[in-house]
Amino acid sequence: MIVTEEVRKSILTRVTGYLKKVSSHSLNPYVGCGFGRSSCGVPCYVQHNYWLTKGRDWGTFVDVKLEADSLYQQNYKRESMWARREGGKFSIFFSSSTDPWQPLEKKYRISRSLLLAMIELPPDKIILQTHTADILEDKETIIKLAERTLVKVHISLEGDRETLPGLPSPPCSIDRRIEALSIFSKMGIETVACLSPLYPLKDPEKFFSRLALAGVSGVIIDHFIEGDGTREGSRTLKTTLPEIMRKIDASSVDLLYRDKIVKIARRFLPVGISAEGFSGNRKDVLP
Repeated sequence: MIVTEEVRKSILTRVTGYLKKVSSHSLNPYVGCGFGRSSCGVPCYVQHNYWLTKGRDWGTFVDVKLEADSLYQQNYKRESMWARREGGKFSIFFSSSTDPWQPLEKKYRISRSLLLAMIELPPDKIILQTHTADILEDKETIIKLAERTLVKVHISLEGDRETLPGLPSPPCSIDRRIEALSIFSKMGIETVACLSPLYPLKDPEKFFSRLALAGVSGVIIDHFIEGDGTREGSRTLKTTLPEIMRKIDASSVDLLYRDKIVKIARRFLPVGISAEGFSGNRKDVLP
């Protein structure tokens, strides 16, 4: 892993593409991801963004954005005014192209410093997106932030299989991630389980029942087709994930599989699909 420390001129990015339905801005405390060689890194669409990777292999580098909290404070007035002038709220997706609680966060605490800065200068809404239960290390700070603004915690799960044969291990166990969702739910934070991308499920009914009992507010189901930024899932088709999924369940690589899982999930929880789900548009549990 090649780690580079740098100071940027800005930390808030005005969103484009599917994220325009989700928030006004994205905020990424790092470039690259220490989970890039984990299971979630294999299909990660960010690896195809040359503007970010600059040709570097995904999972081999992380650029640390030093002084990010000061940059947020400097950018706050201009960017919040821009968002509200555009007719919306100043809302942040944290993060869109990295994991805020990747391993290097334990050393640098860039994400923590940003959360503390937001307590002083809160956005109208923030979505905290991660693959790991290590977000719990900042639960007290997140609770304080929730007193100032709307906070949502999104934790990616992909499915109920700990690993898929042929993929590396995940960055965090399913049990720990569900436990984190439960802890935040009990603390009064809105929590969402993100099956993104959706893996073949062993026992969908049992899995969604478990999530409901954990107190999550809803689930987002996002297949790699349409979910990786391309209509046909062409980015993910360049990786080994589709063939690995096909060997477990041949139907799982088709959008009809997603639709089948959505119907099952709605018996237990409100469900959102792809970008609409990330924007908070979730249909209620079926009667």
